[in-house]
Amino acid sequence: MPRRPREELEGAIHHVYARGNNRCPLFVDAVDRQTYLELLGAAVAVWDWMCLAYCLMGTHVHLLIETPRANLGVGLQRAHGRYAQLFNARHRRSGHLFQGRYGATRVITDTQLMTVVDYIDRNPVEAGMASEPAGWPWCSAGARHAGRVPRWLATDRLAALRRGISGAA
Repeated sequence: MPRRPREELEGAIHHVYARGNNRCPLFVDAVDRQTYLELLGAAVAVWDWMCLAYCLMGTHVHLLIETPRANLGVGLQRAHGRYAQLFNARHRRSGHLFQGRYGATRVITDTQLMTVVDYIDRNPVEAGMASEPAGWPWCSAGARHAGRVPRWLATDRLAALRRGISGAA
């Protein structure tokens, strides 16, 4: 039986997550992580997304993406497909890199938005990979702290969303 298509809406914010097949690493080293970030940046530009937060762990990835157009599926399919090809070629392996399709949860409320941002930022801390979110270089919190924010990371948009939430309280 075919899978039901994902619900995609214009202007939606999605918490996206993907895991390595059989919980195998998605990223072996800094070269892999940098390659993934470059492909993510290209997808943000091509598909007109706003990436609000990201975290690259060893076996999985978290993204917070706002889609002005309903195109999350096609963009992630292309980005993840290309990353898997490059990863497999570089590491001389074959087969599926990702465990099935990516998962995505639509963020609907302000509380949910802040919870997801905190969850993404704290992921390396909870995994024992850093003592604080700013200490993990492969997440948006670490990039902001180090002053190496990718030009495609929508820090102004996230700040505006946070201001809107705090102003509403």
